[in-house]
Amino acid sequence: MNKMRRLGIIALGSALALPAVSYGAHELLNDSPWTDEGLKAIRAAQKLQYTTKERAKNVILFVGDGMGVSTITAARILDGQRKGQPGEENKLSYENFPHLSLVKTYSVNQQTPDSAPTMTAIITGVKTKDGILSINENVVRGDHTTVAGNELTTLLEIAEDQGLATGIVSTARITHATPAATYAHSPERDWESDAELNAAAKAADFPDIARQLIEFKHGDGLEVALGGGREYFLPNTVNDPEDSGATGRRKDGRNLTTEWSAREGSSFVWNKAQFDAVDPATTKHLLGLFERSHMEYEADRAKDTAGEPSLAELTAKAIDVLSKGDKGFFLMVEGGRIDHAHHAGNARRALEDAIALADAVKVATDKTRESDTQILVTADHSHVFTIAGYPARGNDILGKVITLDSKGEIAEGYALDGKGKPYTTLGYANGPGYRGTAERPDLTAVDTEALDFLQEAAVPLSAETHAGEDVALYARGPSSHLLQGGQEQTISFYLMAHALGFDGSRKQPIWNRIGDWF
Repeated sequence: MNKMRRLGIIALGSALALPAVSYGAHELLNDSPWTDEGLKAIRAAQKLQYTTKERAKNVILFVGDGMGVSTITAARILDGQRKGQPGEENKLSYENFPHLSLVKTYSVNQQTPDSAPTMTAIITGVKTKDGILSINENVVRGDHTTVAGNELTTLLEIAEDQGLATGIVSTARITHATPAATYAHSPERDWESDAELNAAAKAADFPDIARQLIEFKHGDGLEVALGGGREYFLPNTVNDPEDSGATGRRKDGRNLTTEWSAREGSSFVWNKAQFDAVDPATTKHLLGLFERSHMEYEADRAKDTAGEPSLAELTAKAIDVLSKGDKGFFLMVEGGRIDHAHHAGNARRALEDAIALADAVKVATDKTRESDTQILVTADHSHVFTIAGYPARGNDILGKVITLDSKGEIAEGYALDGKGKPYTTLGYANGPGYRGTAERPDLTAVDTEALDFLQEAAVPLSAETHAGEDVALYARGPSSHLLQGGQEQTISFYLMAHALGFDGSRKQPIWNRIGDWF
């Protein structure tokens, strides 16, 4: 296997050299294919016709949950290698966006945050404490009595009030923290159905997150909500339509899916065939719940019993439903299971979901115009996910490290640790991949590219943790040129609000002044 892998890397040699491009470079510049490539990038930037318009009709926000910079890098390489490239020179769809910044993800009370305060920052422009959704830091977590008067207005709520169509798409439960922050206000991110409410909140009839989606009071309600979480909308007396023997979770007897469908022009779907049959031209409100809990990982999606649409297909359908009106739309799309795979210490599933998010971004760019649609791609936080070990160019990103010898040639066999054992390029600082022995296991005969392989972790934990470093924010379309330098995570909200004129800068009669935010 070592010899075959070594030959595989060597076979990439012809692909490592960049194609020569003649630009008549000054004689002082180095004579190299990299010079040609660098000049090509400069010439392309000079010709770049990105919009400097500041007003958008539509805004699409993509959130890769847990998609830190190391995840983007590894996903880029894996995607490139699956296309027959060495991988490192590849680009994911949004890496071609003209504007980029790094944003700080800390919350009010933690250096390393969870998804509730980070998405609250992204969607309201205000940082808050961990575990709470779209309410400010004055709220006590788990205390419903502290919520009133401390709610934060979300961009989705403003959009609905201003007559735009709105939607959310996620591969996680749509009641999970990231999508929930767009429409719900809760002192506890886990209150996804009434079954999770504490006794005091239940006695006070405080609305759970699923109920807040159905009872959404802004505009005419969300036009699109697609993802997982079906059991949070069904009563515990109703059988699940897909999974035999399973029921809903709700204890209040309410079937929120039928309540959604009762509105004129509204549809509820739960499988791929129903989803494919939806006609966007005649559908005003679309609710799709494709799993009782989270949707399948992209790597497992084809094996789902009832079939699940891909994140790209969900995004395309959402855009088609939302774009019928002339007032524009706001859409949030989350690649939610990137995060879950990282928590499990399973890099392959995380990277395949990251690639699926990039595919969804490509669909959005193809279906919209840069001149009137702002698209942002970011993450809520990172993970303690590492790329290390000096692997040779083109080495399988999911594989064991093969490095270079003293002459700079591909070395024979795997790189070895201090005890003579091979190791992988990808790893985690903590998590379930810790092997719990005095010595590392011998991975020589282990298929580290297998779907269920867990990368090694330095610290034993039942679940790998988030990380606290900055994450990337990519932008295209109106107002995106205003993104510069290092920023607080809240900048995403203000970029979107400014593009849509919600800061009072738009003069058309439809746009009311929301506040002196700029």
